[in-house]
Amino acid sequence: MRYAFIRAHEQQFAVRTMCRVMKVHPSGFYAWKQTPDSARAVENRRLLGQIKQCWIQSGAVYGYRKISDDLRDMGETCGEQRVYRLMKAEGLRSQTGYRRRPRHFSGKPASVTPNHLARRFDVGTPNEAWVTDITYIRTHEGWLYLAVVLDLFSRQIVGWSMQSRMDKELVLSALLMAIWRRKPSEPVMVHSDQGSQFSSYEWQGFLKEHNLVASMSRRGNCHDNAVVESFFQLLKRERVRRRIYATRDEARQDIFDYIEMFYNPIRRHSHNNGLSPIKYEMQFNQKLASV
Repeated sequence: MRYAFIRAHEQQFAVRTMCRVMKVHPSGFYAWKQTPDSARAVENRRLLGQIKQCWIQSGAVYGYRKISDDLRDMGETCGEQRVYRLMKAEGLRSQTGYRRRPRHFSGKPASVTPNHLARRFDVGTPNEAWVTDITYIRTHEGWLYLAVVLDLFSRQIVGWSMQSRMDKELVLSALLMAIWRRKPSEPVMVHSDQGSQFSSYEWQGFLKEHNLVASMSRRGNCHDNAVVESFFQLLKRERVRRRIYATRDEARQDIFDYIEMFYNPIRRHSHNNGLSPIKYEMQFNQKLASV
């Protein structure tokens, strides 16, 4: 009882001191304290719960713009700046990467095949141009190499392969998956760099056998294959660099989850007007069917 009395007395003293500093009457402070929250504050609390849900579902990688798109799909009508303020106050932010220094790239043309793509990354239909490349993932067992095939129309990953060795079988398996999934009826341009895997006789022969047109970047010029490089940056920024993989199998499962369960069907892409690659292609096919 004595302790409670002392604690209450200390609180009253703190209130009187604060009111004296702020030049307000204690009765006014207690009246303000008992005033219910405004309708705006109540609505902000409700909206913040929706924002947190969308942010967690994105893997904690979305910023306020993509969160705003998610909220609009849920039927909310709040503006982007309101979402920005609520996320900033709560400490929620997008997953960002590192800025590279600007550099000039030129490079010699490919000796095996010319650069037919010539940085024309915006194409009008699916299965018109694919780009492919290889990256590596660190695990405690050693490197895991990932090869992907990306359709430039929707930025969808249409083929991928993961192995412990970076050889021609790695890239051929990814391209075979792309052909099996897409079953193109017309010739498709397949653009790559000048790596030994893509310069091999097996790769070139596989392209000719399946009615695919080869295209290669200039030597030492990563910007000629910028779209697939951008995907690798997303993968490592949003998933890989936030994990520590004990085994290659653990890395395979996580990368499979990112590509097939998040990036292709869910992740919003600015190139696709804020739609995921799969939804963007579905919208395109629906427009064709309605014509």
